[in-house]
Amino acid sequence: MTQRVLTGITTTGTLHLGNYVGAVRPAIAASREPGTESFFFMADYHALIKCDEPDRIERSRLQIAATWLAAGLDTQRVVFYRQSDIPEIPELTWLLTCVTSKGQMNRAHAYKASVDANVAAGEDPDAGVTMGLYSYPILMAADILMFNAHRVPVGKDQVQHIEMARDVAQRFNHLFGKGEDFFVLPEAQVDAEMELLPGLDGRKMSKSYDNVVPLFEGGAKGLKDAIARIVTDSRLPGEPKEPEGTALVQLFDAFSTPEQRAAFRAELRAGLGWGEAKQRLFAQIDAEIGPMRERYEQLMANPERIEQILQEGAARARAIAAPLLARLREAVGLRRFQPLQAVAAPMAKAKSALPVFKQYREPDGQFYFKLNAADGQLLLQSQGFAQGKEAGQWVARLKREGAAALAEAPVQRGEVDEALLLEALAALQAAENA
Repeated sequence: MTQRVLTGITTTGTLHLGNYVGAVRPAIAASREPGTESFFFMADYHALIKCDEPDRIERSRLQIAATWLAAGLDTQRVVFYRQSDIPEIPELTWLLTCVTSKGQMNRAHAYKASVDANVAAGEDPDAGVTMGLYSYPILMAADILMFNAHRVPVGKDQVQHIEMARDVAQRFNHLFGKGEDFFVLPEAQVDAEMELLPGLDGRKMSKSYDNVVPLFEGGAKGLKDAIARIVTDSRLPGEPKEPEGTALVQLFDAFSTPEQRAAFRAELRAGLGWGEAKQRLFAQIDAEIGPMRERYEQLMANPERIEQILQEGAARARAIAAPLLARLREAVGLRRFQPLQAVAAPMAKAKSALPVFKQYREPDGQFYFKLNAADGQLLLQSQGFAQGKEAGQWVARLKREGAAALAEAPVQRGEVDEALLLEALAALQAAENA
């Protein structure tokens, strides 16, 4: 079974070397695993909660998108989009808000931390608390449930939000599903082994500590200058040095093979000077980062290319989001008005206007299926299958999941408008789940 994995990136700053090693690199590697369908999005609505500087948000969106692309994110394999380009997300946020209890929001960690800080300072408990901060977990739930992600990689501090998303999904399914589950229940994926790089002073690399090593900012010179500031002990060249536990060696480890790590440690114990060791570290990191930096700079010089990639990603995301939201609107009663006679028309008449799947076997011995519109126009044509059962399983899945299954289905589209195809699949899906 294909597993959907969703990753959001808040656009309020730039990424440093610790972000790359701890999040970007492993996420891109995971997106290449077979059986994984990955969604990466720029969480720019979330950024508005933390930042009221429009220029900073605009710059951050561009820089972070360029960073992920330069680092090797394959936008043919993954769906890469901006949150703000998917209007279905804020609409879903409102539908979920209407079934989420205030008491649950009162228990959210971010809100409680703000209240506790205000009380400790002798201020009103809700001083400075916006509805964006208060309702943040619901927007996050909409991000996840919009694409029915099975797994969401998060830090430990975000696990509560995944649990909230599960609660809200269950409540919506119970209230409006009539036996059908609109949403899968997501699981938090907490990587206990996730690498946390030390900063220049040995503490966790963080902008709040002002100890970060830049990823692309400042070019090769910025990287070299930062490495030169790494804190080391006072042992001179020629004196043996203990490599274990030092920030410099931990940074080297993150960009080297086991053999290179062992050799580097041996040289330090044999008296390699810290200055030479820092030059080795720069060369080791730059060997991996340098080619990416060049791609990053090219992308930053051509923002229209990034915009095109994100618009293409948004179109793919909306092909999944729009049919689901149409079903949700129908479920909660936000339906189109119809003439009374149409409402009272026999069910058989309504069914006769539906698109039709046809399964058949050709002289080559292969089994096929096709989807025709009610007027006979070809919408989809399958590839050949060795077993009729395989063809039947795909027909059943397309009926059940609609456009959500289309990206994986072994089919070719007919010469029809994409909107007509999506409307036909949505109609079949609604009939199947009625």
